[in-house]
Amino acid sequence: MRSLDPLRWLNQRDRDLAALRRAGRAAIVMPAMFALGEKVIVNPVIATFAAFGSFAMLLLVDFTGPLRERLQAQAALALAGFALVSLGTLVCRSVWLSTAAMALVAFVVIFAGVVSSVLASATFSLLLSFILPVTLAGPLSSLPDRLEGWALAAGASLIAVGALWPTPRRGPLRAAATVACRALATRLRADAAYVLSGRDEALAHEHERAVEQAQEAVASMHSVFLATPYRPASLSTAGRTIVRLVDELNWLGALVGQAAPYASGASVNRPACAVKVAAATALDRGADMLAIEGGDCAELHAAIDELGGALAKVESGAAIEVGAGDGAGEIGAGEAISALDPSFRAQELGFAVTNIARTIDLAAAAERRSWPERLLGRQPAGLSGPLGVAQRRATAHVDRNSVWLHNSVRGAAGLALAVLVANETGVQHSFWVVLGTLSVLRSNALNTGQNALRGLAGTTVGFIVAGGLVEAIGTNSTLLWLLLPFAILLAGVAPAAISFAAGQAAFTLTLVFLYNIIQPAGWKVGLLRVEDIAIGCGVSLLVGLLFWPRGAGPALRRALADAYSEGAAYLAGAVDFGMRRCDASAQRLAAPDEEAARAAAAARRLDDTFRTYLAERGAKPLPLSEVATLLSGAGGLRIAADAVLDLWRREDGASRGDRAAARAELLRASEVVNGWYDELAASLRDGGALRDPLERDAAADGRLVAAVRNDLSAPDGESTATAVRMIWTGDHLDAARRLQRIVIEPARRAAQV
Repeated sequence: MRSLDPLRWLNQRDRDLAALRRAGRAAIVMPAMFALGEKVIVNPVIATFAAFGSFAMLLLVDFTGPLRERLQAQAALALAGFALVSLGTLVCRSVWLSTAAMALVAFVVIFAGVVSSVLASATFSLLLSFILPVTLAGPLSSLPDRLEGWALAAGASLIAVGALWPTPRRGPLRAAATVACRALATRLRADAAYVLSGRDEALAHEHERAVEQAQEAVASMHSVFLATPYRPASLSTAGRTIVRLVDELNWLGALVGQAAPYASGASVNRPACAVKVAAATALDRGADMLAIEGGDCAELHAAIDELGGALAKVESGAAIEVGAGDGAGEIGAGEAISALDPSFRAQELGFAVTNIARTIDLAAAAERRSWPERLLGRQPAGLSGPLGVAQRRATAHVDRNSVWLHNSVRGAAGLALAVLVANETGVQHSFWVVLGTLSVLRSNALNTGQNALRGLAGTTVGFIVAGGLVEAIGTNSTLLWLLLPFAILLAGVAPAAISFAAGQAAFTLTLVFLYNIIQPAGWKVGLLRVEDIAIGCGVSLLVGLLFWPRGAGPALRRALADAYSEGAAYLAGAVDFGMRRCDASAQRLAAPDEEAARAAAAARRLDDTFRTYLAERGAKPLPLSEVATLLSGAGGLRIAADAVLDLWRREDGASRGDRAAARAELLRASEVVNGWYDELAASLRDGGALRDPLERDAAADGRLVAAVRNDLSAPDGESTATAVRMIWTGDHLDAARRLQRIVIEPARRAAQV
């Protein structure tokens, strides 16, 4: 039998030993700061705030990124803590003022996490920095001592983060995106080589292997993204672009996966193959930029230009592929659409890869900025600043269906009620009532109840163990000091490695040791903590029952419904914009920027709702694979709208032709597709039946080709290019129609749960 490897066992439960790293630092710093305040400065207030400040800044948060950025985030957390400690001290003497302040601070801190994973990961630390002073009643004259204790903790935490077992430069999402770029580039080159060789059997195995590796790389990247509890990006420019990159690579993976199979004997479209090779080069140069930080993008720019040239050749040669008719020799609608299909696929692929390359270029440009430029918030061209992003993300969640808004209101109500109850009942340590409420409050009543029971059970076990140890130790405070670091280490590791209840037990053990060092009271300290936690758990359960008790499951369906309806509306707006731009007889419209913003906001709400859904304990009524399919479908619909909009932005708007018939045909097709997705959204919201996916309308294809045939055969290149764009717009709508067959069954099952 193999011997047990503790480190391997721990690493399986604590990814990258992150919890052990945090706990190790806290086990060294927290007792040291506590001893400095208690034994050297001889001030219990300083000792308490130094100890719990260390706990908040080392055990409850672990920033990622380069060391400089981690230290900056740590310093910002310390400064925010100074403000919250001061505010908590100012209001702590009034029950109603402290209750109102707790509600306001809790809502702002929790909701602020929606704009940044840095803020989201620091939520508990920020809340603790206010809960501690607002629940420990004291005169205003105690504020200097409280701030001094917090300052000691802040200074020690900065040293610990930089010198004690520094967090490795973790970029799992960036690394996964790099691998995905290279794998997709290999796939595209293999596709082109296989087609250009005439489907040579000698290349078939290599081609199949490249296809499998690309699929695995994209799936792995998507898994890494979903495994992150918060959006893996801060308000930093480079971080935001990595999130965008994940969506774009997922879409590219879907595009190459949906490409039509290679038919033996089919003609070779060399311009389309050239686009694939140029796209592969752009992806490889993009991967090179992702592998380093702030590199020179000259080669990436050259690859983007090369891809643009290849796309221009595809577009200019598209009419020749259709074959201009001369009366009796005109080809049919189906043949026309089929002839344009390779060029459309190349255009679609080129759009996706160009977006990916530009996103990587923006990330590299952001990383090349000097420190003063970063400090002043100067952004590279093409990307809005942090305040604009924060405003958009926050605005997206000011919606009654936003799970983040629900959790912010629930958290604010729960913590405020806990402060009120703790003050009105006169418990000895109201801090633990509020902390108990915070630790077990979850997104629905059922999970709140489950965590309350686990929290009480863990606290009780910790009390029993601590009580026995304190009774055995007696008045030997030296032994308590020796045991304190081990208790802190266990409190930090147990929640990740064992369970939430085990963490509560270890935390209780830590607190019993701390309070018996300050003021020996034996096992009674543990009993008081059990009572306080029981009150806090009761508050959590009550708030969970009153505010959105069903949790993230129904909210996920509503968020999916919003994403599909807004994505379809955006697609319809993009088609309408293009049709009016190319038809001289139609009134012009502005670009559908408002529809695009609403679709993006719905996508943000969906992403955050899905993460909350994943975090909830208990059985999931719908398989996660089907939920992921629905999420991908909503994203694909929105990116298809982006592609249509990009297609028509290149139209100069100076067209003189009358294309009313073609415009009417495409608007009719857009209305039909949009209507089906509206029905899907209604089904997800209300649980109604959903009709079968739309079938391809061959007659509509014929009418569209007939309407643009004169333009296709026109001597001027402008009319021909416009006609090709109209046919490609129809192809984008047909892609949205085909997407219905992928999402129909998961949508029907989701509507029934």
